[in-house]
Amino acid sequence: MKLPQQKIRQNFNAFSKLGVSLNIFKIVLLAVLFISFNTVQGQDDLVNDDYKAFSAGAHVKNMHLWHGFVVHPGAMIATNLEFNSRDAKFTFGVWGGASLTTVDVTNKITGENVGAHYQEFSIYTKYRFSDKFFIEAVTHNNYTGVEERGDVLHYWSYDKTQGYNFVDLNFGYNVTPNTLLYFATILNGGSGDYEVQTDGSLENSWTHYFEVSSKVWEKDDSSLSLFAGGAWSFVTDKTFYTEGAGNLINVGATFSKNVKLGNYNLPIGVTAMWNPEKEKTVLQVDFTIF
Repeated sequence: MKLPQQKIRQNFNAFSKLGVSLNIFKIVLLAVLFISFNTVQGQDDLVNDDYKAFSAGAHVKNMHLWHGFVVHPGAMIATNLEFNSRDAKFTFGVWGGASLTTVDVTNKITGENVGAHYQEFSIYTKYRFSDKFFIEAVTHNNYTGVEERGDVLHYWSYDKTQGYNFVDLNFGYNVTPNTLLYFATILNGGSGDYEVQTDGSLENSWTHYFEVSSKVWEKDDSSLSLFAGGAWSFVTDKTFYTEGAGNLINVGATFSKNVKLGNYNLPIGVTAMWNPEKEKTVLQVDFTIF
């Protein structure tokens, strides 16, 4: 007996989500094994050693930008915790963001607008093959407003229609010490990155993003970098970043400076970003606390 079309689609979607989750689990498992191997291998050398396996960081921003997106338009705090291998080639970490301000979301049950704080918890891993070339994988989880709009939060869910979980695979190559080529691909859609077909099925976008950034000026403790990035898809007529099949979406400059506050050194970065497609121009200031 043949299953109804709707049942087949539900089963296929379930297996698709399971497959993506299993892939993420494999990444995490390999990272844990790698960490364990390096930890055991280096135990005999830990005496009188300056190597620090773990580190953390914190930033305060007036807004949060990412690949031409204004992820959150108000003040926020970003933190990270990571492990780095002894040879500095491997990194495994978690990154989180939380806002001090809210954005309005619509509760689908009451129809009312309610305030929601920006919230994100992402996992990343990176391997540096050389000083020039690296590969990284990131599973993003921006769950801002999920519960406020009346949904149930499932952290490990990768249902593309829920709109807050997706995975990307990225490559970076330093053409020169000051110039980086960065290529990112959002895998298997996710977070609304799909098109609805005439038969009701969902086609994933597999969005690609390419960016060139370069430090063009430096003096004392100050520097200026320029960047330009665009997105496209070989599969669908839209991408995660654009309304069309491709466009230039992220153009701007970042000025960096170390400010002395007594004995404390405060790195500050000011980024002017222009998104030509969305006709949006913003100015972000980023304070590195530690």
